[in-house]
Amino acid sequence: MPGERLMESGSDVGRFHGNALTIVEATNQEEAESKEQGGFLQGVQKICCCWPRQSSLYDTVVTDEVEKQAPLPEPPQPHTGDNQLEELMLSVHSVDLLSSKTGQNRMEHHTDCYHGNALIIRRGQTFQIELDLSRPFNSNTDKLHLDLRTGPLPMVSKNTHVIIQLVEELEDDRWEAKIVERNGNRIKLSVNSHAKAVIGKYKLTVTVESPKGGSATTRDPRKDIVMLFNPWCEDDTVYMDDEEEKKEYVLNDTGRLYYGTEKQIGDRTWNYGQFLEGMLEACLYVLEKSEIPPPGRGDPVNVVRVISAMINSQDDNGVLAGNWSGNYVGGVSPTAWNGSVEILRKYHKEGGLPVKYGQCWVFSGVTTTVLRCLGIPCRSVTNFQSAHDTDVSLTTDMYFDEKMEPFDELNTDSVWNFHVWNDCWMARPDLPPGNGGWQALDATPQETSQGTFRCGPASVTAIRTGQVYLKYDTPFIFAEVNSDKIYWQRNLDGIFTQIQCEKKAVGHCISTKAVGSDKRDDITHLYKHTEGSEEERIAVETASRYGTKPDVYSTSMAEDVSLEVKLEGEGPRMGADAQLTIVITNFSSQTRKTTLHIQVAVMYYTGVLKGTVKKDKMPVALKPNEVKAMQWVLPYHSYQDQLVDQAALMLTLSGRVSETQQVLATQTSFRLRTPDLSIEDVPIPSFVNSMVNKSRLKLNFKQCRDTFSFFPSVSINIYRNIKRNMQQFQRFYGVQDHIRKSVN
Repeated sequence: MPGERLMESGSDVGRFHGNALTIVEATNQEEAESKEQGGFLQGVQKICCCWPRQSSLYDTVVTDEVEKQAPLPEPPQPHTGDNQLEELMLSVHSVDLLSSKTGQNRMEHHTDCYHGNALIIRRGQTFQIELDLSRPFNSNTDKLHLDLRTGPLPMVSKNTHVIIQLVEELEDDRWEAKIVERNGNRIKLSVNSHAKAVIGKYKLTVTVESPKGGSATTRDPRKDIVMLFNPWCEDDTVYMDDEEEKKEYVLNDTGRLYYGTEKQIGDRTWNYGQFLEGMLEACLYVLEKSEIPPPGRGDPVNVVRVISAMINSQDDNGVLAGNWSGNYVGGVSPTAWNGSVEILRKYHKEGGLPVKYGQCWVFSGVTTTVLRCLGIPCRSVTNFQSAHDTDVSLTTDMYFDEKMEPFDELNTDSVWNFHVWNDCWMARPDLPPGNGGWQALDATPQETSQGTFRCGPASVTAIRTGQVYLKYDTPFIFAEVNSDKIYWQRNLDGIFTQIQCEKKAVGHCISTKAVGSDKRDDITHLYKHTEGSEEERIAVETASRYGTKPDVYSTSMAEDVSLEVKLEGEGPRMGADAQLTIVITNFSSQTRKTTLHIQVAVMYYTGVLKGTVKKDKMPVALKPNEVKAMQWVLPYHSYQDQLVDQAALMLTLSGRVSETQQVLATQTSFRLRTPDLSIEDVPIPSFVNSMVNKSRLKLNFKQCRDTFSFFPSVSINIYRNIKRNMQQFQRFYGVQDHIRKSVN
């Protein structure tokens, strides 16, 4: 194959018996070597037949496509034999990726369900490989590194060419490897991958160097590695903390899709089959055919946006051709499909020819398969009475003439009995905090987004609150679930007047399969506030301001009230009631009244909301020009068992001024403070002089332990430092047991 030099015959340059799949290159030595050494090296030159120039360490340049060998001088006559050469040279006889489905790698990475015995791993997690070398590895003199390349033009600067060096201790958030076992000529490496690594198929190359024997490079095309997203890794953007939800939204290969009407909800089983033979290859093929640049495949926002375009064939020869005509000649009726496997296999086998035919539930089912296969938590979602807004008005409009006859040429908006799309789970660092978690995306081709038939990902939290200015395609999905249906009549002067508004016409019984069972889970509350509530009306009117008809709802007569949240000092502390100050200011000379709706949710540092811990209402009456500071308390018992690492919370306030209809809304994120911790490396003499007694040391470590419980990743690093100095502590004070008990 191009870019690979596999030694298969005795005529191969530099080949040694029993050293298949290995390219060996020696290096010239200093002329000051002894005559005996020089004679030996002449023998090496003759035997290897690949002696390089003295000025170059490597004469072989390995690229993704081709390996070129520099011109070599005529070799001198042989002088010595294979035994001395073996002592000098270091090469790789074989690479074992330990990729068995029942082995440690596949089990620990939750990829044991995938078909085949390839090494399939998840980013941000360690994996093991074994190398069989030509002789024992000497850490003091020998060198070894791994190269991983993905995409057609691997580049280090684009994170598509990764060079993995050996280190003494592995650290998080970086590519590195460590020798963890030695057994004669065999070594086992523990390799750490980056939590934001590009996903896809990597080509592995192993390079070893010895100071007096040169370099050897091994590349076996059968030993490629597949990297996936990792919902089990806290540093991965798609991290999901609930184990049962990961089993459902990543590992479950069957599901339920809902259809019909809100009063007659039907369901059907769908075989996602993401682990079956050929599915991983087909899903990676879809990703490659999208022509998304390999560096962009490390960002799940990019990936799901591209997948939503590639599942339909409208403008990019994607997986499925849509058909709503009722005539399915030349293809399969959408109702005949019962899973994604046959569709994806056919698409892959036929070289990217769109499969006929699909409708919304088929597009959604295939999307779920692809995203779960790639490691992104995903589910299919059905919305009953689903609106299709065609003019970005964020309303569903019906037009009539003067005689109340429908205006067919203007009535392009519609309401579907049901529509199926997807939710996928990820943090959204590109959006304000609090907008991570479930993201809606829709592969059914309805409207274009930035010139392509695709939709999402749109934050479900942003949809719920009417923040339709946040990307991507939030206005369209908001209209699907929460637009008002407005009726317009044309007057004699040609101007249309609003004659009726249905506020509960769309977005009913939003459904998905429940976690761990085949029951239907109603998730309408995630997409919208209770129908008709003040919070829901505020969201609708907030959204409409960003549509093409911003004046469809009555605007406020004045905006003379402001709202803000203040934290006293350094903010609330862990383990006590959290007290915040809400400041509301009336800039007018009239009285003002409002009711503030208050909600506090636990939030991961990635901006993903875990869940609401407290809701409250606060009536407020303001005198003319009054500034009112109100204390609001979040009791300790409301959050004590709910916090996650970093102890972050999101406070949301909303309300409407009664006299002017002005909408008030703000969000504030804050953290419950834990004691600050500072650890320094103290030289032994200073340590001895500063320590008063053993009990003081034990007390300090107990305080550290209590603080560590909120920062486990920090505690690991600190524990390493403590462990490193354990012998010194024991030597001077004999307190090793105290330290171990306190830290553990």
